[in-house]
Amino acid sequence: MRATDFVDSYIDAWNHRDARRIAEHLAENGIYCDVTTDEQLSGEALITNLKAFFSKEDHHYKLLGDVLSSDASIAFQYTMVSPGSVSDDWRGAEFMTITGDGVIMINDYYERQAGVKSGRNVPPITLQKYAKSGLELSQLEYYSARLTRLMSEDKIYLDADLTLPKLASRVDCSVNHLSQVVNAGYQASFFNFLNSYRIEEAKRLLRKKNVVSQSILDVSFAAGFNSNSAFYAAFKKVTGQSPAGYRRDHHKAFDVS
Repeated sequence: MRATDFVDSYIDAWNHRDARRIAEHLAENGIYCDVTTDEQLSGEALITNLKAFFSKEDHHYKLLGDVLSSDASIAFQYTMVSPGSVSDDWRGAEFMTITGDGVIMINDYYERQAGVKSGRNVPPITLQKYAKSGLELSQLEYYSARLTRLMSEDKIYLDADLTLPKLASRVDCSVNHLSQVVNAGYQASFFNFLNSYRIEEAKRLLRKKNVVSQSILDVSFAAGFNSNSAFYAAFKKVTGQSPAGYRRDHHKAFDVS
């Protein structure tokens, strides 16, 4: 099933208040993580939890924007509206981790919109607070050290198919915790963090005089990018130059000296 069809089916189950059908979107040993309330629920526990929730709450769920997907993940944003409401009561985002067995983890982040009252027993939150969902400083430092070693020594960023779940598996932590490590420890998004290493590798390759004839496309792939256009955009954002301009200026300065 395509990611968009899967998400449509998932949201439809929520709109029909069908707890069992919602849970059936998880793999046999899958886990639903309510990041806001810090709950982790297996299939049967999720069904019990949702039946209690639906008995007290009634919302309509709607997809917001596009469904993003890769071989290992699905991500989308959504809104929740109460009957009779003229505006969104809640907004959220879900990140689904996929294996060959199906969806093994759903991380659900949501926040109540300003000025909206609800019977749901959750305090108003901001997206910035999602990074404080239980990762202690000692854990952050430990995962950060493992991540730095993987990037600096193993050069895992050279894998063009590297994803957040794949990297989390190598760090031996959850996707949510790895996101916190990158966001809090490096003040960057996952892709910007990854690209910072790839750009440094590209700069190193472009400075090598014995490969000055190497095409920019070859440098792009050798540095871990799988798209030449993405490489150009990321390189210019970081350096203010095109890859070709950077190489030309470096070798010009080298020849003069």
